[in-house]
Amino acid sequence: MANEDYLECIVRIEAEGPDQGTDGIRSVEIAQRLDVSKASVNKAIASLKSQGMVEQAHYGKVRLTEEGRSIGAAVWRRHRMLRAFLTDELGVEFDRADEEACKMEHALSEDTMNRWIAHMERDGIKLVD
Repeated sequence: MANEDYLECIVRIEAEGPDQGTDGIRSVEIAQRLDVSKASVNKAIASLKSQGMVEQAHYGKVRLTEEGRSIGAAVWRRHRMLRAFLTDELGVEFDRADEEACKMEHALSEDTMNRWIAHMERDGIKLVD
């Protein structure tokens, strides 16, 4: 699992409610959402900490830095756009589209995604909120 998946997961948890994530996210919640072990989460969080993407006191809650939030939000935006395209334009079943969007989101640059979105919107297709 890519570190971007962890950033995206935290952004998604934060977005779920007005109080979600304001105090940080517990590692166990990330593990449950991504269906990975807590040890895998701890390893990823250590890597993200060393890159300046997250902050975490020893075994405390995880908080995104500004850079981590920016990257996580961009990945989540790409995911939503790709999933919408696959389901709405190609008729791919939602769960399959969600899984495939997760794979594709890491391969496309932000510039390519912006161009794709602009192209689709020129055709009257709104893919991202």
